[in-house]
Amino acid sequence: MPAISFQSVSKTYATPRGSFQALDGVTFDIEEGEFFGLLGPNGAGKTTLISVLAGLVRASSGRVLVRGHDVQQEYAQARRQLGVVPQELVFDPFFTVREALRIQSGYFGVKNNDAWIDELLENLGLADKATSNMRQLSGGMKRRVLVAQALVHRPQVIVLDEPTAGVDVELRQTLWQFIARLNREGHTVLLTTHYLEEAEALCSRIAMLKTGRVVALERTSELLKSATSNVLRFKLDGALPGEFEGKARVTGRIVQLPAHDAHEIEQHLAVIRQAGLRVEDVEIRKADLEDVFIDVMTAPRPEVTA
Repeated sequence: MPAISFQSVSKTYATPRGSFQALDGVTFDIEEGEFFGLLGPNGAGKTTLISVLAGLVRASSGRVLVRGHDVQQEYAQARRQLGVVPQELVFDPFFTVREALRIQSGYFGVKNNDAWIDELLENLGLADKATSNMRQLSGGMKRRVLVAQALVHRPQVIVLDEPTAGVDVELRQTLWQFIARLNREGHTVLLTTHYLEEAEALCSRIAMLKTGRVVALERTSELLKSATSNVLRFKLDGALPGEFEGKARVTGRIVQLPAHDAHEIEQHLAVIRQAGLRVEDVEIRKADLEDVFIDVMTAPRPEVTA
């Protein structure tokens, strides 16, 4: 039995101009114990899919099961299996961190779990904030509390919706060490993130959404093997020649171009030299998940089904 099963899930929203289809027949399973990545650009439908999973949004058609429980027909049983860390910083300003975790436990009927709360506080770097009021915490600390609240009832399925957006490196490392430990202990993890290096390092399998449809669904290692080229990376002062538009990833002075072989690398560099530009720190690297992601999102591909 899968930990999560999305079965032909569609969601259409009514708008002043008609309707908008956020999800279009999404179908795939996440197996027990997987660390699964859900990727896609803004507006692809990731958060809508997670909202359907959590029972916050009703699908227009299709079903979602959590460990065999329908999220609509058996909401309480399904929700008890889930621990969801939302994108938004939502907190009650009237309680301390420990009080917030005890209250969250009560929502799931969990009592006398102070030992687990202490473990969460310690592993998420919150031990010294246990008696602090929630409104006194920094944004990063509030994010840690959201993670603790999602885990306080010991869910078998952990859903992380952009959990490290806007947080410091220390929290990212602390969080991933703890979540990786829980995954090793058998917990299923579903992650959405725009930090593709995190997905590449953590996720054994990945689905990519584009305009509400699954356009890639494969093991991470297989996705990386599917990359069609290496990458030429260099620093450049000045504007990149126009013929590279749409091909290059440019971050400040750093330019990255796909290159299939040595001949194409030399061609790229020759064009840049002919434009009177000088490159620095030239290197060749293997394609990473971000390169694969860009290929998938820009290339016309048929819908993928599990």
